[in-house]
This record gives sequence, structure tokens and C-alpha cells, in this order.
Amino acid sequence: MKKSDNKQIKIGFTKEQFEILLKLIHLGEWMVNANHTGTLEDPIKKEYEAITHHIFSFAKQFGFDEYVDDEDAEKGKFYPTRKFEEETDIQGLREEYDEETFWAEIAERLGDRDFFRYYSKKEIKKMSRDERFNKLYEFIDKWGEEINEYGIERLEVKK
Repeated sequence: MKKSDNKQIKIGFTKEQFEILLKLIHLGEWMVNANHTGTLEDPIKKEYEAITHHIFSFAKQFGFDEYVDDEDAEKGKFYPTRKFEEETDIQGLREEYDEETFWAEIAERLGDRDFFRYYSKKEIKKMSRDERFNKLYEFIDKWGEEINEYGIERLEVKK
């Protein structure tokens, strides 16, 4: 955000909408920072954490006292509680995301590998964007079908 963009607007939420917002903001911040390898002083991480703290600071006003830990409120820090993590569908949403991402990534990475093994750099360079995309996805789709049918059962590491 540019420094000149400090204009504030007000947005109204119902209690139900605000609960969904809490979940979305928490899931978004988790996705950005869950595998973050930077330091705690990383400005991108701080930016996402800051908006998360800001949104969680309003939780009590909506009656979600049990979802926010405001022990560090004087520092502008508001954290989701264990109750928030355990009693909402947050964990299930994370697990669903991880599960789908895992299988999609395997198919895509193996498809990429096989595409670049099958075609030379010279052959790939001659392909149009559409042709390259279609041929690449033939490999990805092949792995997707394999994984959908057999999971990881037939995947092995050769020595």
C-alpha cells in the first residue's frame, strides 16, 4: 500500500460474516507464513500479520471473545485461540487444502519432469505456446489418472 493511500472506509458485517472473515484472514495469513523461511523481521510477513492482528482485534465486539487471545493487545497483537482452531472448521479446511495440493503437485511435477525428459530443448523451442501447453498437460494428465487410480501405491524410487 502506498503511503498516500491511508484513507479509511467503513465496512459493515453481520456476526456470521465476521466469523467467516476471521477464518479467511487466519487461513490467508497461515498460507503466507506457514512455510515461511524468512526471519521474523521480514516485512512481507509483518504486513500479513499486522492485518490479521487488526481484524482479530474486533472479534470481541462481535461476541467472539473465546476466539481471540488479547493478552498482547497493548502491543497491537491479537491471536486466534485454541478454541478457534479446534471448534471452527479451520483445521478441516487446512487439511483439505493440503490434501488437494499434495496430489496436484505430485502430478504436475512428475508431468513436468517427463515432458522435459521426452522433448529436447530444441523441440520445445519450436513448439507454439498452445502446443507446448497441450503436450505438457498430456504428461500431467497421465500422472493425474495414475494417482487418482492408485494413489502412491505404484510410485517408487529407482536406484
